[in-house]
Amino acid sequence: MKKDLPKTITEVEEIRIETDLLIIGGGNSGCFVAIEAKEKNPDVDVTIMEKAHIDRSGALAAGMDAINTYIGEGETPESIVAWSRAQVGGGPLREDLALSNAAILNQCVESLEAWGVPFKKDEKGRYKRRGRFDISIHGEQLKPIIAEKTKSYNPRILNRVAATNLLKDGDRVIGAMGFGIRDGKFYVIKAKATVVSTGGAAGLYRSATNDGTTSHHQMWMNPFNVGTGYAIGIRAGAEFTLMEQRWCATRVKDFCGPVDTISVGYKAKMINAKEELILDSPRYSDLGGDTAPRYIRANAPMSEWSEGRGPTFVDTRNLSPGQVKDLKIDYLNERPTYVLFLAARGQDPAKEPLEIYGSDPYIVGGHTASGYWIDGDRMATLAGLFAAGECAGGMPNKFVGGCAAEGVLAARGMLKHISGMDHGKLDQNQVAAEKERVFAPLLRGATLEAKYTMPVGQDPRWQYDAVTPEEMEERLQRLMDEYAGGVGQFFKCNEEQLNYALKHIGMMKKQLNKLFATSLHDLVLVHDVVDRLDVAEVVVLHLRERRECRWPGWQTRSDYPEVDPSLDCYINSRKNLKTSEIEMLKRSYQQVLPGDRTKAPSPIPLSAEKA
Repeated sequence: MKKDLPKTITEVEEIRIETDLLIIGGGNSGCFVAIEAKEKNPDVDVTIMEKAHIDRSGALAAGMDAINTYIGEGETPESIVAWSRAQVGGGPLREDLALSNAAILNQCVESLEAWGVPFKKDEKGRYKRRGRFDISIHGEQLKPIIAEKTKSYNPRILNRVAATNLLKDGDRVIGAMGFGIRDGKFYVIKAKATVVSTGGAAGLYRSATNDGTTSHHQMWMNPFNVGTGYAIGIRAGAEFTLMEQRWCATRVKDFCGPVDTISVGYKAKMINAKEELILDSPRYSDLGGDTAPRYIRANAPMSEWSEGRGPTFVDTRNLSPGQVKDLKIDYLNERPTYVLFLAARGQDPAKEPLEIYGSDPYIVGGHTASGYWIDGDRMATLAGLFAAGECAGGMPNKFVGGCAAEGVLAARGMLKHISGMDHGKLDQNQVAAEKERVFAPLLRGATLEAKYTMPVGQDPRWQYDAVTPEEMEERLQRLMDEYAGGVGQFFKCNEEQLNYALKHIGMMKKQLNKLFATSLHDLVLVHDVVDRLDVAEVVVLHLRERRECRWPGWQTRSDYPEVDPSLDCYINSRKNLKTSEIEMLKRSYQQVLPGDRTKAPSPIPLSAEKA
C-alpha cells in the first residue's frame, strides 16, 4: 500500500522518545552495545535506530566465512596488536585502544559460537585457523543470530528509521533525529548517551565493476553503509582521525568478491599475465612477500596492471575437486552469488585461475583506522557521543571480532557516563530546522512541473528541471575516482587533482537545493548522497594534508612518493561550527608496545624492555 506523501511540513508526523542509551546503527557493533548494556544493567532503557532491519543489516548482512581476528594458541593480546601495527607499516595506530580491545576480543568471538554460529574445528576440536589470526566459520546466519540475541533483551528497536543529524545541547550530544523510510515520520530521540555504530562509507568512489549509469553499487562493501555515522559527527563538530587511510582491496574482478577466501584459505598465490608469482618477485620480496603489510599486498595487482604486467590472477589451478567444492561452500557463507557467477561463465577454478583487480576505495574503520577520535571509554570529542565498530577511529584490523569488542567497550563507557546524568535541554529551533531540511527534497518534488516529455521506459523523474540523487551520486563517484585516487587512477593522486576534487565537491554542495524526491525511497537516496558528499570532502582534505606516500594503494601521493618522518602522526580534522570550515590538525603517536613497529614477532610481552 503506497504511503500518502506530505504536501506541507505540518503534515509530517513527529515521534518523540526519551531513552538512556541511543544506538545509531544496529549492525554487529551496535547489537553488541545493546547486549552488553542490558547484561550490565537490565533496567537501562536502550533504543536502537536502524536504517534497515537488524536481522540483516550492516556489513554482516549477507554472512561471513571467517572471523579475521582471534587470539589463538601461542598468541597474546600484545602479539595481535604488534601484528596489527606491522600490517599498517608501523602505524600510526592507537595502541592504547587496540590493547583494550584485544583484552576482550576472544570473549566476544566465543560468544558468537555460544549463541549458535557454527565454527569450523580441526581434528583436535580447536577452532580451524585460516591464517595467523583468522578462524573459519559457517557464517551465512551470523547477523540473524546476533540480532536474535539482541532482541532477547527487549531493547526498543526502530527498524527502518534513518538518522540524519545529532541533537545537541551546547557542546553536548543529547540524542539524534531521523525519519522513517517506510512510515515517513520524523523521529526526535533524546538520550543521556548516544553511540554511532553505523558502519563505514561505501559508494564515495566509482567501482570498476560498475557497467552503466544505473549500477552505482556493484561493490564489495555493503552499499547501504553510506557514511552517515561519520557525516552526522562531521556536521556536529566532532574530531576525526586518519580518514586518508582508505581501504583499497584486491577483489575478484567483474564481481568484486573477497580474495582472502582463496589466497589465504586455500594458499592460492597471486600471479601476473606472464604467470610470474607477484609477491615472491624481487619487487615485493624485500617488503615481506606473502607476509608484507596488508596495503602492499592489496596494491600489488594494481601495480602490476599499471606497469604493463596485467591482467592478474589468483592461481587456483592446484586445487583438487574437493577443494573447489569447499571453496564454493565458503563463498556461499559470504558471497553466494559468486557461485552463480562462476557457473554463468562455465569457469572451473581448478582449470582456470581467477582474475583479480582493485576495489573502489572505502572508508571502513574496522579494516583501516578511519573514524572518530575517541578516548579509552570510546567517547568522542563531544560529550555524550560515543563511537563503536567501523566508526571508532585509530585502530585498524578490528574486523568482526574487534568491532564486536568495540561495542562492548562503548557500552561500558556509556553506562559510566550516564550515572547521574539528565537528558539535557531540547532546542526546539534545532528540531524544526532539521525537520525542514530532511523533508525539503520531498516537498520540492511535489511542486515540480514537467519541463520535458520522456519516452516510454525512461525514468519519469527526468522530465523535471532538477537533480536526482542518482545523478549527483554518479558525478561524485566519477569525481572521486578520477581526482581523489580511485581505482581508475590506480589509487594515485596529487595536489592539483585533490584541489580540483574539493572545488567540485563545493560546487555540488551548492546544488543540494536542486535535489528532489518523489517517494520516501528517493528521500533516502537524497540523504545518502548528502552524507557521502560530507564524508568525501573530509577524505579529500585528509589525502591532501598527508603529503607523503605512507601506505601505497591506500594513500598514494604521486607528487610525494616517499615517506616523510615528520608525518609519523595522526592527521585529524574537525568542522569549525562558526566558520563552517574543516580545520586540519595533527596529534602525536604514542608507542606503548616496545620494539620495531614494523615487525610482528609472537608473542611480545608488555614487560619486555623497550628497544
